[in-house]
Amino acid sequence: MEREVSKEERYVKKLTSKSVDFSKWYVEIIRKAELADYAPMKGMMVIRPYGYAVWENIQRLLDERIKAAGHSNAYFPLFIPESFLQKEAEHVEGFAPEVAWVTLGGNEELEERLAVRPTSEAIICSMYSKWIKSWRDLPVLINQWANIVRWEKVTRPFLRTTEFLWQEGHTAHESHEEAKKETLMILSLYKEFVENELAIAVLAGKKSDRERFAGALETYAIEALMSDGKALQMGTSHNLGQHFSKVFNIRFEDREQKLQYVWQTSWGVSTRLVGALIMAHGDDSGLRFPPRVAPIQVIIVPIAVGNWKESVLPQAQEAEKKLRDKGIRAELDERAEFTPGWKFSEWEMRGVPLRIEIGPRDIKAKQVVLVRRDTGQKESCPVNLLDKKVSAVLKDIQDSMLKENVKFQQGNTHEAKSYDELKEVIEKNKGFVKTSWCGRQDCEDKIKEETMATIRVISLEKTEKGAPGECVFCKKKAENLVYFARAY
Repeated sequence: MEREVSKEERYVKKLTSKSVDFSKWYVEIIRKAELADYAPMKGMMVIRPYGYAVWENIQRLLDERIKAAGHSNAYFPLFIPESFLQKEAEHVEGFAPEVAWVTLGGNEELEERLAVRPTSEAIICSMYSKWIKSWRDLPVLINQWANIVRWEKVTRPFLRTTEFLWQEGHTAHESHEEAKKETLMILSLYKEFVENELAIAVLAGKKSDRERFAGALETYAIEALMSDGKALQMGTSHNLGQHFSKVFNIRFEDREQKLQYVWQTSWGVSTRLVGALIMAHGDDSGLRFPPRVAPIQVIIVPIAVGNWKESVLPQAQEAEKKLRDKGIRAELDERAEFTPGWKFSEWEMRGVPLRIEIGPRDIKAKQVVLVRRDTGQKESCPVNLLDKKVSAVLKDIQDSMLKENVKFQQGNTHEAKSYDELKEVIEKNKGFVKTSWCGRQDCEDKIKEETMATIRVISLEKTEKGAPGECVFCKKKAENLVYFARAY
């Protein structure tokens, strides 16, 4: 029996325009496309099935790469004894304002407070100190998929929430050279993953000391430009040096039978990547998912005319089966209570990369109509070529979305040779500003204070490859090429 549909349900409500209110558009799209909803607890979100399916695809594709690079998955406890965090004063100081504490177990007060993990270096290092005894035990290459809790004051779904999901890799090595190689390898892996799977262009580079992870020797990151001109940190890779190994006494007998401290790394990406997909690709009609991570790659909409259930629906069902048999995530929308036009709008809002329309005329012509979400382009396709054509179109959509995003990043990356020029670009153009910096934190702090822009990454290039040889702020000798931007 078909249910009654209210008048309000018969159309997809219009979204706020991105250009009018980007923040409102972002929240509306998350809720209307059913990616997530606000939880009863302040600052927390419920990831709904459609949103979680995006995360599952990200997780699967990234996990394949992590394992191919030689890492294994494990799981460590959610709770961390306070004494473990106190062992590493710089580390706990970096997280202290964000840590959630457990003080009661049932009705009994705990002898020692337990932190709900803000990150897992402390608990993992305590285990590595037990497991690693000899150079033969190295390297240790472990990753975990877990939830993290940080008591944030200002939250936004997917971008910054009190609890979020992520993966965190933690490795231990014989030498500094091996640890640095691991750190840069992961940085490169993240860059390749985000560009090829999420179709988002990124800058990869080093963080300034001001932005470095608490307790790390060096922090590297990938940064992307969202469609409102603000930057978003997409992932980080930390060279921890021997900082944690000395605190937690992680030592091994080397090849000359001498005791040495291990060299460590840690790295991670989170459900923030879902937020990046929304902000980098979405438009005024809704989401635009790249096919590789889209929960539904193809939606099939039969045109409900005449005796469509007897004539059109069987052909639509056959098309769905044919595509699914080829490994394509296809779904059939055979709901009779909604018009085809309403369905078109809904699936556009939900970001499905490709729509297939099948009507009585198409049945007679032995064809279907393909409609791309990224460009709106329509074309007819013979039924007998459907699976091959759909695969080719999905690949083209993926490639085209990356090319579009690369073009956007390049068009919104500017060079500044003077401080006045930097301020003008930040205020008028937004985007990335490539310039030179002396390496001194007081210059960095002053620029942030006056422009609200921060150094997103220090380029891995050298200054002689394209920037002036003096700091954009103090005019002293420049040490680095950097990219400034206002950021989330």
